Formats: sequence, C-alpha cells, structure tokens
Amino acid sequence: MIKVKVVCVGKVKEKYFSMAIDEYAKRLSRFCSFEIVEVVESSLPDKPSNAEIAQVVLEEGKKLLAKCSGYVIACDLHHDQWSSQELSKKLQQIKLTNSTVTFLIGGSYGLSQEVKQKANAFFCFGNITLPHTLARVVLCEQIYRAFMLENNSCYHK
Repeated sequence: MIKVKVVCVGKVKEKYFSMAIDEYAKRLSRFCSFEIVEVVESSLPDKPSNAEIAQVVLEEGKKLLAKCSGYVIACDLHHDQWSSQELSKKLQQIKLTNSTVTFLIGGSYGLSQEVKQKANAFFCFGNITLPHTLARVVLCEQIYRAFMLENNSCYHK
C-alpha cells in the first residue's frame, strides 16, 4: 500500500476545513496510508520587504524539504494543470516504483527554488487563487478521486 503525504505550511484554523480534510483522510484509508504534515509558518511584519519575503520562502522551503520522502509533487501555480484522470494515472505510475508520494503546498509567498528543484513533478489547481487551507481540502478530494478512478468507482461521473 502506497503512503501519501501532504506536507504544507501552516495550520488549518477553520473547523469546517479540518472536518473536510478528516473525512477525505478517512475515505483514503482503504487505498493508502495517508498523512497530513504541517510545518510552522514563518512570521513576517505587516509590510514585509522583498528580502524578508525571500528569507521566509527559504525558511519554509527548508522545513518542507525536511518532511519530503519518495516521489515529490509540488503544488505550484506556474506549472501544468492535470485533470482528475491524469492525476489518477500519475499516482498509478508512481506506485510502480515508489512506496511514498509527497505533495507539497507552500506558504503564502510560494515555494523556494530548492523545493522546486527537489520536486519530481508539479501540480497546478488552475489559474484561480485558493486560500492554502482550501487548497488542502481540494487536494485531498482530488487524491481520493484519483484512487476512486483507479478502482472504477462511480464517484467520478
């Protein structure tokens, strides 16, 4: 059974997002070992300079990299969008050669160059902007949908 990790910056503060993530984690348990790993968000002043932002992106990137294992898929706005079917096929391919896949969701200012260099692939939710906690819910749902597609379930219509 493959291990799927979602490593993200910051905590989920909204109970309704936590409940949705917990529900998908429960559903995923029949297909994989699923884990959400949160790394501490670095703090910034109210009006940060570009140098301060760059430092935070670097710090958060190091924290993300410390939790990575296996095949790494970074969620990044500036890369290819995958359909649900494409994500399902990608996960099926990954399972052939890796026991773990790690999805990364960066902080408010994105992913460091180090993280982008470590990534084996990139996944984009589209040209919309999502709050990071909502992106977690969407990613969990899409991972669940991918496994349901693989198992020919009627969940995906």
